[in-house]
Amino acid sequence: MAKEKIGGQKAARRKQRKKKGGITARRKKEFTYRGFSMEELLEMPFDEMVTLLPSRARRTLARGMNQEQRIAFEVLKSGNREVTRTHRRDVPIIPQFVGKRVAVHNGKEFFEFEIKPEMIGHFTGEFAITRHEVKHSGPGVGATRGSKFLPLK
Repeated sequence: MAKEKIGGQKAARRKQRKKKGGITARRKKEFTYRGFSMEELLEMPFDEMVTLLPSRARRTLARGMNQEQRIAFEVLKSGNREVTRTHRRDVPIIPQFVGKRVAVHNGKEFFEFEIKPEMIGHFTGEFAITRHEVKHSGPGVGATRGSKFLPLK
């Protein structure tokens, strides 16, 4: 019986320490990309913003995009549509695209997603997966020698 009291006292002390420590709800951390907030990225000149992107995206924008890429880029940048459907998987995501809905073709269908700040610097095709896991069922009739003598009922 004495042990139960001790356990109860320990639990009570632990609760008091937690209350005293002032455990509060966690605040959501503000998004930053390479040390810049989202507002700073949007106000930044395009040439300066491009220098922050990873090398592959930076080269794509520096060398110039082909006509199809440029059209998809401008349509995404303007954001007049509710969902922008495109086959262009090689368009780099910039801060002006954040919050827009995009449907990218994965070879079979359009995969729709919303562009989030964490996607800056990636390409649109990275978020529309083209491969999927193959799940096989059991062997069919005649697939193995053992299945040769199975009744067909």
